[in-house]
Amino acid sequence: MCGIVAYVGKQEALPVIIKGLKRLEYRGYDSAGVALLNDAGLNVYKKKGKVSELENFIESNPNLHSHIGIGHTRWATHGEPNDANAHPHYSASENFAMIHNGIIENYEVLKTDLINKGYTFHSDTDSEVFINFIEDIYQNNNCSLEEAVRLALHKIVGAYAIVLMNKEEPDTLIAARKGSPLVIGVGEDEFFLASDATPIVEYTNQVVYLDDYEIAVIRDAKLQIKTIENVETHPYINKLDMELEAIEKGGYEHFMLKEINEQPRSIADCMRGRLDSRAGRLILGGLRDYMNKFQNADRIIITACGTSWHAGLVAEYLFEEFARVPVEVEYASEFRYRNPVINSRDFVIAISQSGETADTLAAIELAKQKGATIFGVCNVVGSSIARATHAGSYTHAGPEIGVASTKAFTAQISVLSMMALMLGYQRGTLPESKYMELLSELEAIPAKVEKALKLNEQIERIAAQYKDARNFLYLGRGYNFPVALEGALKLKEISYIHAEGYPAAEMKHGPIALIDEEMPVVFIATQDSSYEKVVSNIQEVKARKGKIIAVVTEGDQTVRKMADHVIEIPRAHEAFVPLISVLPLQQLSYHIAVMRGCNVDQPRNLAKSVTVE
Repeated sequence: MCGIVAYVGKQEALPVIIKGLKRLEYRGYDSAGVALLNDAGLNVYKKKGKVSELENFIESNPNLHSHIGIGHTRWATHGEPNDANAHPHYSASENFAMIHNGIIENYEVLKTDLINKGYTFHSDTDSEVFINFIEDIYQNNNCSLEEAVRLALHKIVGAYAIVLMNKEEPDTLIAARKGSPLVIGVGEDEFFLASDATPIVEYTNQVVYLDDYEIAVIRDAKLQIKTIENVETHPYINKLDMELEAIEKGGYEHFMLKEINEQPRSIADCMRGRLDSRAGRLILGGLRDYMNKFQNADRIIITACGTSWHAGLVAEYLFEEFARVPVEVEYASEFRYRNPVINSRDFVIAISQSGETADTLAAIELAKQKGATIFGVCNVVGSSIARATHAGSYTHAGPEIGVASTKAFTAQISVLSMMALMLGYQRGTLPESKYMELLSELEAIPAKVEKALKLNEQIERIAAQYKDARNFLYLGRGYNFPVALEGALKLKEISYIHAEGYPAAEMKHGPIALIDEEMPVVFIATQDSSYEKVVSNIQEVKARKGKIIAVVTEGDQTVRKMADHVIEIPRAHEAFVPLISVLPLQQLSYHIAVMRGCNVDQPRNLAKSVTVE
């Protein structure tokens, strides 16, 4: 998780690093720190709390002038959030400083060995062990720091993205990665390193994505990349397709609110160039070379975590209904620790907003080893999942800065919907007339999403009535069951209210015991194939005096007579309703969190990109 930033070049390093850390703060905000090298030496400044706390801490220091530096914003893994555990970490001699994103699994063994050699430690982190392990190799092998890093990486078990500075080399940065992302921005005689491209886009659109087991050395304004086997590589320089405006709030109070309201555009962008209902055309370029395997797959396995897992549940309904192929949706974190039955005729779809989710990456590697075809659905160009899969499709949702995912969810469902329609048509399970109708229905979704978002003021009023509730239930059936799960997750993530999502029919198998006049129950009760059953479930809650908030289809009169609050959304085909029904749930969570004084964009204990187990 953690965000790392580094700079070497002609500019003042500190402003570049601080601005970059603020843009990466969604990756972790337990503590922050910087290391700068100048005539006063190699100095580390770090502080518990957000980047603003670090700024206040160092603002009066006279030794901040530097053209090289590293910075870090932390999501705590080993050791509680405090000043000592913040990054960067010195080596024992204080000749080296390092920032680290990831987890070192064998750090205890390494630490014991180093303590036996006389090393002492000032933090509880695995990262301090890592930098001292590198220094120990450096001192005992009479080698360069670059070589010491290379030798250390052969012994390290775990995930890492690291950047090091050396007191004796005022123009040199050394970086490496395995399992955690690292991007290098290439400017004119200057280089920017970061966990993702958001701190870089302001300065250059030329980037290199470091691969696993690669070491980058920036020295004398030149970049050299080698593998940990000491083989030089020739990196491909990519052009960033990102605008600075996309990573700024644009007048909104929070990134989450901005991203909720961007969904008409992000869904349309996802379909642009791919879907043309009038021409009857649907093209996903990533499937072109793998359509035969997709079409003839015995089974589709979807693996993901969190919100992406909920999108996968929606896709299960889509693929089974339109393509008549069996689908299994797996938590990536569980999938990787089973011994799942996978074969070469399975088609695995891995979903991740960031493209860096550690558990999903591990699930991909497991499925590849067993001969399956792997297709990635992610948002970030050049991400690890995009490179680890055989093929894939980008969602084109644009940067999502808010920790609680919103537009990524609907963009993922948009891609998965197009995949399901393509597969059903190719397999002959979706007649051409129905196929054409569904293309038109899907193409109409962005306009309906825009209309649904205009319910914001009504939802804000509902939020005001329930902001102090201690528990919520979210209930739905069919395509709207995953939406219930997603609505409950959003409320938990940003308002810290306990919430659970269930299939509506499962309420009477236990959760109904919780219903009383203090319990808000959110029903997704749109007019679809399970509507009458959901109405019955609403009556069951009403009979027990539960407070009912119902998301219904425009014009619904039946539920209106029973519910305490009714939120009407535009009518859409049942398969595509989740793209609309989730919107009021996102807005409800947002407004409740704001009213409770919660940090909406940076909820406690969470980080955007889960790059550790």
